[in-house]
Amino acid sequence: MSRLALLAGNPDGTRREDIYLAVASLYRSQGSMLNERERAIMREIMLRLTHDVEMAIRITLAEHLADDPTAPLDLILLLCDDKIEVARPIILRSRRLTDQDLLKFIAEASTAHQTACAERPDIGEPVCDALAHSDAEPVLVALVRNATARIAAPTFETLVEKSRRIASLQEPLVNRSDLPSTLVTRMCEWVSEALKSHIAQSHPFAFESFAHSLGQAQQTIQSGPSAKPLNDGGRKLIDKLAAAGQLKAGFLLRVLHQGQMELFELAFAKMLDVAPADIGPVLYECGARPVALACRAVGIDRCVFSTVFNLSRAARRLPSRLTPNEKAEVESVFDGFSKAEALARIKSIEVFFTPATDKIAAAAG
Repeated sequence: MSRLALLAGNPDGTRREDIYLAVASLYRSQGSMLNERERAIMREIMLRLTHDVEMAIRITLAEHLADDPTAPLDLILLLCDDKIEVARPIILRSRRLTDQDLLKFIAEASTAHQTACAERPDIGEPVCDALAHSDAEPVLVALVRNATARIAAPTFETLVEKSRRIASLQEPLVNRSDLPSTLVTRMCEWVSEALKSHIAQSHPFAFESFAHSLGQAQQTIQSGPSAKPLNDGGRKLIDKLAAAGQLKAGFLLRVLHQGQMELFELAFAKMLDVAPADIGPVLYECGARPVALACRAVGIDRCVFSTVFNLSRAARRLPSRLTPNEKAEVESVFDGFSKAEALARIKSIEVFFTPATDKIAAAAG
């Protein structure tokens, strides 16, 4: 053993690659019989030689050991700490690595190494949770795309919240069959329209909780208003959210479900960039088409349009039943207008400029 250590420091004509492979072979064949001091010496030899040995040789060694269930764990962990090209086959395939080993490794690993861990088949819930707390997009996306990863409900909560700002997480998340339906429903607040349409088809029961919330909100409205009148604090909140770019469709839906109608109307007006006094005619005085245009302009999808229409009108004690013609008009808005076009059409409606007696006729035309 001391002879090998001496050769590693002063090869004296012996190729470092040969020494590296000889030590690895000895480690592999006699690892279980070595004492702690001998294993430490061999680890030191291989670490000392690693940077002088061609990567191709280290990769070849890793490939051989990746499928060896008897390979010494020390040697496996040593290769895991090598460059990602060397470490990848070990991380992905070695059965010697337990979830506990992976948890220790993840704590100090690079993004590339963590990504490989996220791609490893059948990783357990603790490993998935540790990876989900990474801020690296490649790690998170690899984890969500790993169909065999055992992701617990709280970990899904973490990933879903991160999908608010990381769009690349959204599609693989909603395509996971194990994603709780309540979280699918929550994601409808911020995903694209195309993805919402996909959710409506692939998760037919995801909106059950949404419908339940609708019923609760309607019951609350019918029993009388519970929200306090909007004060300067509410206006400041809307202004602050708008300045931070956080005033979005999801916020409108939340405050609407909570029965906070003044906050809902003020936020809607802010998002449409119209005066607060002008949002009432659009929502309540001119039928379904202006409401559809307003929803389209701020990014509310057609699948939740009826919720906005029904809840807002119920709060004002107005009928919410749509005629066949009104339903057709709503569909034509979502099919025929982009967000920018809908916003321009809302702002062109003369309801904002004509006397009150002419408002309904002007907007309806």
